[in-house]
Amino acid sequence: MADSSFDVVSEYDSQEVDNAVNQTAKEINQRYDFKGVGASVTLSGETITMVANSPERVLAIYDVLQSKMFRRGVPLKSLDVGDGEPKPSGKEFQLAGALKKGLSQDNAKKLAKIVRDDGPKGVKVQIQGDELRVSSKKRDSLQEVIALLKDADVDCALQFTNYR
Repeated sequence: MADSSFDVVSEYDSQEVDNAVNQTAKEINQRYDFKGVGASVTLSGETITMVANSPERVLAIYDVLQSKMFRRGVPLKSLDVGDGEPKPSGKEFQLAGALKKGLSQDNAKKLAKIVRDDGPKGVKVQIQGDELRVSSKKRDSLQEVIALLKDADVDCALQFTNYR
């Protein structure tokens, strides 16, 4: 009998991120508390930049962006804003967040160690570039690994693909 397997990846839908940024910009333009404060949010490549005239307003924009991303099914862990503190830039404050796609080597090693240490016996783990392949003869073991990884505390969003 052939091994069953699945891949652990960390991805996001770039179209949904674009939609979330556009919805956030639209809400900022319409809300009364953002009138005349130079508030804006932009997506350029893999970076989302939020700008306003005070740190509190920038954090409010970030809050609106997070809610829009959550509603559109974009994992919040895929946006890395560093320490989350707006930085002064001239007369404005800005907060830049980088979008993360793919498992880093550190996270892949951490996940592989979790599976090896706490996972069921007979499960094999391979790091393949920016994803993790988990295989086993028993599908029940793979279900246990998925449950184990969902509870794991890692700083990236996890999706499970190619389950066969």
